[in-house]
Parts: sequence; C-alpha cells; structure tokens
Amino acid sequence: MQVFLIPLFIGGVLATLFLPFCNWMEKKKVPKSIAVFISLLGLLLLIFIIISLLGYKIVELISDIEILKQKAIEAGTKIQQYIFDSLNLTITEQNKILKSEQPSYGNIAQMMLGSMSSFLSSCILLLVYFIFLLYYRSHIKTFLVKLTPKSQQTEMQEIIQKVATVSQQYLIGLSKMIFLLWVMYGIGFSIIGVENAIFFAIMCGLLEIVPFVGNIIGTSLTVLIAAINGANSQLLFGIVIVYGIVQFIQGWVLEPLIVGSQVKINSLFTIIALVLGELLWGIPGIILAIPLTAMFKIVCDHIEALKPYGFLIGEIETSKIEIRFVDKIKKLIKPNK
Repeated sequence: MQVFLIPLFIGGVLATLFLPFCNWMEKKKVPKSIAVFISLLGLLLLIFIIISLLGYKIVELISDIEILKQKAIEAGTKIQQYIFDSLNLTITEQNKILKSEQPSYGNIAQMMLGSMSSFLSSCILLLVYFIFLLYYRSHIKTFLVKLTPKSQQTEMQEIIQKVATVSQQYLIGLSKMIFLLWVMYGIGFSIIGVENAIFFAIMCGLLEIVPFVGNIIGTSLTVLIAAINGANSQLLFGIVIVYGIVQFIQGWVLEPLIVGSQVKINSLFTIIALVLGELLWGIPGIILAIPLTAMFKIVCDHIEALKPYGFLIGEIETSKIEIRFVDKIKKLIKPNK
C-alpha cells in the first residue's frame, strides 16, 4: 500500500502546484496534452536546477574525500583509544565486535540495488501520476461532484477548489521560504568563514521541506563536517549562532508573512502529523504530512459532523501583540504610498 500511495500523493501535490500554469496555457488555446507536457518539462527543469545547485558542490566535496577519510580515521582512532582507556577493551576486540555487527559487502550491495530500483520505479510512477492527474483533473472533479447530492454539489466544488488552492499556497510559500533561507544561511556562513558555505546554505534550506527536524539536521551536519575539517570552537559556535539568528527571523518574520497565512494548522497538530507521517511512510510521510493535514482540515470545515475536528486542528486566534508585530513588518516591507 505504501509503494502505491506515496508516489500517488506526491504526484498529486506537485500537480496542484502546476494547476494555475496549466489552466493559464489552456485559456491561451494551448491544447491540454501540450499544456500538461510543458508542465512536466517545468517540473523536470525545477528538479534539474535543484540537483545542479547541489551537484557542483558535491563534486568539490568528493575531491576532498581522501582528506575527510584520513581525518575520520584519526577521529576513529581517538575514539578507540578512549574506549580502551575507559572500558579496558582492546582495539583488536573492538574490531571483532564491529566486524560481527557489520553486514557483508554482498548484503550491502544487494540492499543498495534494491533501494535504487525501488526509488527509480517510484520516481517514474510519480511522474506518470503527475501527468495523468493534470490531464484528467476535470474528469476527476466531475466524478467527485456527481458522487454528492445535488443540494451539496456547489459546496463540493468549493471544497475541491480550496483543497487544490491550499496545496498550491503551501508549496509556493515553502519555495519562497527555502530561497530566503538560502540567502540568509549563505550570508551567515560566508561571514563566519565556513568552507563550501553556499553548499551548506542550500542543504540547510532544502531540508526545510521536513519541518522542525530538517533545519536541525542541516545545521548538525554543517557543524559535524566543519569539525572533521578541523574547524576551531569559535567557528563551530558561530555556525550555531547563525542557525539561531536565522531561526528567529524565520519564526517571527518569514513564517507569519509567507507560510503562516497559507496553512492554518496549529503547532501541536503539526508535530502530531509529522510523527504519524514518519511512522506510516518514513521521510515521504513527513514531507506530505503538512499539505495532507491542511487538506483534511478544509474537508472538516465544510462537513457539519467534522467541524469540531477542523477547529481542533486549526490555529488559535493570533494575539494582538503578534498581529501588531506582523503588521509593522509588513509596513516596513511594503510601505504605504
């Protein structure tokens, strides 16, 4: 079931992102099939740009792999010596334990091949769902409307429209957020002198796809690799400071202006949705958790019996202090003419 649902849902969420573009082309008398094909090219171009942004820096890191390997060996030797001093466990005994716990190279290769084939098949399925969901969107919408009683068909059309819109708004807001995080992390890491600052800025920004956890993982990896490269404590502390400043700006300025108004889910149920998503589908579940929960809330808000659940999931009323703060920021960004 997981293999079937994950590509379907991701393809569906991405399809909603390209709905306005596809509709615009069709209004300009572009045939639907060509509009869908151009949207597919747009998606592939977007993926290519992201891979390219990371790729050239990964090549640089790979060129330094021998240095990193040597430093990792030195760190491993120090850890082994510490274990010997603390637990009186010889290095030979430690190596035996490690060998007994490690899987064979054949098993590792088999697992990697299995994972790669599964990943590639999921990517192909995702693109296929993306194409056909865009192409048959009117057909599917008419089907859903026909399922409902005539007295509720107008409301069903409104629900479908809002569900598609919230997904678009979430993805667009998230894209803006990631771009601004790239800029802030890039400036911060460059100022304090982090090697490959742009690469780590892009990585930390992209990991924002996974709310709460992603930025912590990105910063931890930055600190870890900087430490392996021999960074001093001041630089490591500087990375943490940059992370703290960026998170403050993100939480108090960017999210209320860019994402906060798009997805009305409170923090408690955001975390619950993320945990459930991870338990059900792993990393893809975490990525899908927020847009799917936002869609579910819209459905709850339009069905009388489910309205209490929509209220429970929704954001609480913003305090007057927060409203004033956001309004002041908006005036600074967009001053009245």
